[in-house]
Amino acid sequence: MIKVAIGADHAGFELKERVKARLQQWGHEVLDLGTHGSKPVDYPDYAETVGLAVRDGKAERGIMVCGSGVGASVAANKIPGVRAGLCHDHYSAHQGVEHDDMNVLVMGGRVIGESVALELVDAFLSAEYTREDRHQRRLKKVLAIEKRYLSKETK
Repeated sequence: MIKVAIGADHAGFELKERVKARLQQWGHEVLDLGTHGSKPVDYPDYAETVGLAVRDGKAERGIMVCGSGVGASVAANKIPGVRAGLCHDHYSAHQGVEHDDMNVLVMGGRVIGESVALELVDAFLSAEYTREDRHQRRLKKVLAIEKRYLSKETK
């Protein structure tokens, strides 16, 4: 069992609550980072909070839910060390971890229902990065891109 940071905006709140309950049933430790109601809020705030929890080691993996998943994915990927993937199918949810070392699963609460979301969460959490040479090579290239642009911003 692992520690999972979970967050959502108002559009993803209901699905987040259902996913959180199932994670707890499965025995995972859940770090609920909000939102805690359906009052309109801004998805970047919660995507950042989930991403930072993963980056800083407060959780092993993260799950973020917004309306479409697109905005939260974009926002979470701005954090160095976060590899967030927007997934609405089983293959992408496990392959993103196995090949790309994805550490944050993003879903659209207005795009998929509870049963699909739970299937994706299970696939995401049960997958492990393969560390195959081709995946290592590609991940190193992704990390090099991140590093190149981070160093340009600090100059």
